[in-house]
Amino acid sequence: MTSSHSVDTGAGEGVGASTSTTSATPVTRAPSGRNRYLDLLRTVALVRVVVFHMFGWAWLTFLFPSMGVMFALAGSLMARSLSQRPAPGVLRSRLRRLLPPMWAFALVVVPMMFVMGWRPARDEGLWWFAELANYLVPFGAPPYPAESGDAGGLLDSSWADQAAGPLWYIRAYLWFVLASPLLLWAFRRVPWATLAFPVLLTAVLGTGLVEVPGETGEALTDFGVFGACWVLGFAHHDGMLQKVPRYVTVCLVFFTMAFGLWWASGHLTDEGWNLDEIPLAQATWSLGFCVLLFQYAPSWRELPGRLARFDSVITLANNRAVTIYLWHNLLIMATVPIIDELWYLPGIDAFGTELDAAYPVLTLVLVWPLLALMILVMGWAEDVGAGRRPRLWPNGR
Repeated sequence: MTSSHSVDTGAGEGVGASTSTTSATPVTRAPSGRNRYLDLLRTVALVRVVVFHMFGWAWLTFLFPSMGVMFALAGSLMARSLSQRPAPGVLRSRLRRLLPPMWAFALVVVPMMFVMGWRPARDEGLWWFAELANYLVPFGAPPYPAESGDAGGLLDSSWADQAAGPLWYIRAYLWFVLASPLLLWAFRRVPWATLAFPVLLTAVLGTGLVEVPGETGEALTDFGVFGACWVLGFAHHDGMLQKVPRYVTVCLVFFTMAFGLWWASGHLTDEGWNLDEIPLAQATWSLGFCVLLFQYAPSWRELPGRLARFDSVITLANNRAVTIYLWHNLLIMATVPIIDELWYLPGIDAFGTELDAAYPVLTLVLVWPLLALMILVMGWAEDVGAGRRPRLWPNGR
């Protein structure tokens, strides 16, 4: 099963447009129609993803199911776009936002795999070249070596597996985008059936009633687990949740999430309560969680109160969501050789125990400047995909 991380590749659309004020200090403001509450949710989801991949705390998948939230936000934006423009233009726009950042990622990572000894053509023949095309348009899972380099190298031999891990989401997002015109058409005719279908599909696949092997099975599982959240985004855009009495919504959410908790308790894996490894629990818990977020969602043109101090950070995260998502796993691994250099400092042996204990904290501190550096170096690809002039640090100021 896939790991819990995701981003909305349409997140940067129009984020951080500035308006002048009488103050000398530039102030970030959301453009017309932008809901800063949704931008805040996207930023929290990204931060949770990074923290989860550093520490692996299973309880984080319950506390904030980032993947379900991000698919729900993307579904809402997709419904808005399809309601305003013809479907072919919307699909082209979404693909332009999705693919250039992935190409920039592949342009760096794939040559690194070859330099470190990956020779897939020798084992798989010409078919491998067809699989490599998934780095251009990810209809399937892009290939990568399970181990790369030497065990004693700067990066762990599993670096390629870790770096390519997030790419499953790019594939899932692509298929959701392509299916959205049909899904939205079905939702507006039979909303409850369209919302329930992915959960039922997950029940069929996740309980073993039907087994679909290989990448097809993984793609169907991803659609089932997160399809309801994507369709829920349609419901949020169309105002469907406001038509249902709140007490009915809360009761349905309670039973849905309680079922997810109960199902997880009886299907724990080696990773314990990690929802990423329990499809039906992930589907029901994430759906209920997203319903609550949308049911009580405010509409903020600007961030209120103390949240306003994080406005520029939230704008930057939304404008560079794909860059952060694609590179964070590799950058987490890159912190290891950097931190290891501390052991070469004179007199550090006396603090060896303390340094070992501080390793996770040092990783958490170091990964953010590395992400900032990657935003400066590679973030321009998101602007190119969106048809904007490339910007180094688009925080809205």
